[in-house]
Amino acid sequence: MYNLLGIEIKTPIIIGSGPLSYSAESMKKLYDAGAGAVVTKTIRKQRAINPAPHMVKSTNNSLINNEKWTDFDPERWIDEEIPKLKEMGVVNIASVGHTLEESSQLVERLEKAGADIIELVSYDYTDLIPMVKDTKNRVSIPIIAKLPPTVPNIGDFCMELEKAGVDAITACDSVGPAFRIDIETGRPLLGGNGFGWLTGEVIKPITLHKIYEISKKVNVPIIGLGGCMTGADGVEMVMAGANFIGICTAPIIKGENIIDKIYKDFCTNLERLGYDSIDEACGIVHRYMGESNERTKFEFSWQEDRCTRCKLCERVCAYEARNLKDMMELDEEECRYCGLCISVCPTKALEAKYL
Repeated sequence: MYNLLGIEIKTPIIIGSGPLSYSAESMKKLYDAGAGAVVTKTIRKQRAINPAPHMVKSTNNSLINNEKWTDFDPERWIDEEIPKLKEMGVVNIASVGHTLEESSQLVERLEKAGADIIELVSYDYTDLIPMVKDTKNRVSIPIIAKLPPTVPNIGDFCMELEKAGVDAITACDSVGPAFRIDIETGRPLLGGNGFGWLTGEVIKPITLHKIYEISKKVNVPIIGLGGCMTGADGVEMVMAGANFIGICTAPIIKGENIIDKIYKDFCTNLERLGYDSIDEACGIVHRYMGESNERTKFEFSWQEDRCTRCKLCERVCAYEARNLKDMMELDEEECRYCGLCISVCPTKALEAKYL
């Protein structure tokens, strides 16, 4: 079991607010599939009316959407959906937005309805500190702030959120604006104004940077959200400084059964790497960031028994320094030690040995 702000949860996987958490029944499916907790679609004073279409696939493991918030009235959540979640035993986090006026009217009612935690979200990040302060005075349950990735000096801003009383931070929301074009018609693929927000695998490097910056400055738990598609992705988030793993796009694209697969793969990787717990791996990369930044060379290590002779390393070498025949050859005069050959090797037959 894992401890999320005083609540025992069965896995460290938190399902982020999104299309799959549109109702109590849909959230129960995610919970039964292996989620430790599930965040509702964002609840506002009025229900959303979304453009059509409002979600498109961008790459195999990423989406662009301009979906708004929940299409249920707040009364539906308060009178029906949240009580159902409580009755079904689903650890639920009520997402509330996007203004102080709205959160001040909703958070107490959601707590009374049975929400375990409140997650505050806003299109304007400057609203979050006033929302946290106000909510802290209204409820006794924990409060999470969900950040957009565009917050300047995000670590310092999170320090202010911590001072305001926030109990945890979700880092981060989707990235954008972004859009795709139907080349047959010249029209944008999304409805509305055509612009949306990018989620999935492609935003993971951005998410990792935000988690890293935040974890340097705060002592509250961090839920890493944005780009986790595999258990190995989850390990990266933890190593950057996350305490819990948020996922949203993966089960949309691959189905809810991916949740348990991600969790098992995450645990397998932790064990393989010699970590007994999330705490042991949490923030490990902080030890190495900036280390040996004057290095201009390293040694290559090639393990013949792992090599499948796919020649990807040779193909991607811009300087034609890599040559794989019977054995691996390297023209050291031409090699710039960019490292791309290592990163594309599917079996890790080619690795860097740092001196």
